[in-house]
Amino acid sequence: MRYLAEPFILGALKRGRSVEQFLGPAGTPERPGVRWVEVQPAQGAYEVYLHTALDCEPLTGDLDSLPPLFDDEEEDFGLLLATMSEPLAAMHAAESQTGAALERWVNQSMAGDEYHDYVLAGRSATTPDDQPWPTPQSSAARSATAETISADGLVENGSDRSSANDLE
Repeated sequence: MRYLAEPFILGALKRGRSVEQFLGPAGTPERPGVRWVEVQPAQGAYEVYLHTALDCEPLTGDLDSLPPLFDDEEEDFGLLLATMSEPLAAMHAAESQTGAALERWVNQSMAGDEYHDYVLAGRSATTPDDQPWPTPQSSAARSATAETISADGLVENGSDRSSANDLE
């Protein structure tokens, strides 16, 4: 089975391993791209990154080898969407900000297999389980919802600060 159950997702993150999810197409017909989200442990917290890349290598399953979708992007690290103190909170942040589905997370580097399947399926308009691909939020909405955790464990969301427990 390719997808991880929630206890395995949380276990991987607590062991210092990233989890990721292929989110499907991005860009335009003239400049097609793909998106995926990653949750990775980082210095006692969990960071959520959104990656977008040019869909230009039909034979690869290595998403990290694809060039950035837009020339001004630094795809080495992706777009940091949230930093959370707990792995489950990071998962919820990833899901709420990108449309990721709890039942479609995979181990680190396995989202490339999802991309490969997407290419083999003719870049289908639906996920493997016949659901529409998640749609990205606008960059303004993403900026407004990006969250970080301060050193004292409070979530900073723009100028608001609240306890990380308030997010759930």
